[in-house]
Amino acid sequence: MSITVEDVKAALSKIVDPNTTKDFVSGKSVKNLKVDGSDISLDIELGYPAKSQIDAIRSSVIAGLKTLPGVGNISVSVFSKILAHTVQRGLKPMVNVKNIIAVASGKGGVGKSTTAVNLALALAAEGASVGLLDADIYGPSQPMMLGVKGRPETKDGKSMEPLENYGVQVSSIGFLIDPDEPMVWRGPMVTQALQQLLEQTNWRDLDYLIVDMPPGTGDIQLTLSQKVPVTGAVIVTTPQDIALLDARKGLKMFEKVGIPILGIVENMSVHICTNCGHAEEIFGHGGGEKMCQDFNVDFLGALPLTMAIREQADAGKPTVVADPDGQVAAIYKAIARKVAVQVAEKAKDMTSKFPTIVVKND
Repeated sequence: MSITVEDVKAALSKIVDPNTTKDFVSGKSVKNLKVDGSDISLDIELGYPAKSQIDAIRSSVIAGLKTLPGVGNISVSVFSKILAHTVQRGLKPMVNVKNIIAVASGKGGVGKSTTAVNLALALAAEGASVGLLDADIYGPSQPMMLGVKGRPETKDGKSMEPLENYGVQVSSIGFLIDPDEPMVWRGPMVTQALQQLLEQTNWRDLDYLIVDMPPGTGDIQLTLSQKVPVTGAVIVTTPQDIALLDARKGLKMFEKVGIPILGIVENMSVHICTNCGHAEEIFGHGGGEKMCQDFNVDFLGALPLTMAIREQADAGKPTVVADPDGQVAAIYKAIARKVAVQVAEKAKDMTSKFPTIVVKND
C-alpha cells in the first residue's frame, strides 16, 4: 500500500512546532514534500533561528511520520530561513539588515542594556547573524558589556566597520570617544549621531539588528521611530509601579508611530539570597504580566535579580556566554526565541519584489 501526499500532510498536521505552537502544515513550514511509494522526503523551514532545537524538531517530525502504516525511508531536513519583515509605513528595510528590533524602557536602571546584549547573544547562539547598535549616545555601555575595545576601521573614509565579539557585530559612540568624556550635545546632534552610527556602519548581512535604546521618549526615540525601519520593539521593565508607569508611556509611543510591540520583559522579578536561598520580590510582583494583559501584548519572560548577571556584564562576558548552560541563560534564550517567532509571524517585506517606477518628463 503506497502512501499519498495527503496522508503525509495529515500526519504533519498533528505535529506541533514547540516554539510557534502551530502545527507544521498550518504554519506553512513544510517545503519540497515528495512521496515515492512508501518513502518520504521533506524540508521543514523555520522562520526563526533554532540551532539548539533542530535535532529535536527533526526527531519529532520523523516520529510522527513513522505512525503511517507501511512507511519506508523518511528523510527530513530542518533549517532556518530568516526573512525581512514589514516596518513602519513609508519606510523600507535596510539593504544589509533584515530586521531591526528596538529594546526600550521608560526609565533608566531597569536592566535594558543587559537584556539587549543577552538577547543579541542568544539569537547569535541559535545561528542568526546579529548586530548590536548602542543607541544610548549619552551613556554607551555596550563596549564594556561585550568586552570590546578599540576604534572602528574605515576602508573608504566614509563608513566604518563594526567591531565584533562573541559572534555579534557592534557599533557604539563609545568606540569613538574617551570613556570619561561626557556627551554635552543637544538633541539634533544626538539624533544625527544615531543615524550615522546606523547608516554608516557596514553591517554584514544581518538577520537581526538589536538597538539598545536610551531610556525615555525623547529625541532619539522619535528619530528611531520616524526614520529608522523598525520591525518591532521589546519593552523592559521591573515589577515596580514607578517603572511600569514609565514603561507604559514607552509602549504607547511605539504604538502611536506604528511599531509593533513584540512583548515585555520583566527584569529583577525576584531576588534569591546567595547565602540562604530565600526568594524575595523586592520590586513587587506580577507588574509586567498585568501590563501585558492591559495592552494585549506578549509576556516574554521574567528574569531574577542576581549578582551574577551584574558581575558577568561588568566583566565584559554577559550571562549567555559566561554561563551558557545556566538557568538564567536559558531564560534569555527562551525570550530570544519568543522574540524571533514574533518577528517571523509579522507580514513579510515585499518591497524588493516590486519594480522601481521612474517618471521622466521628456
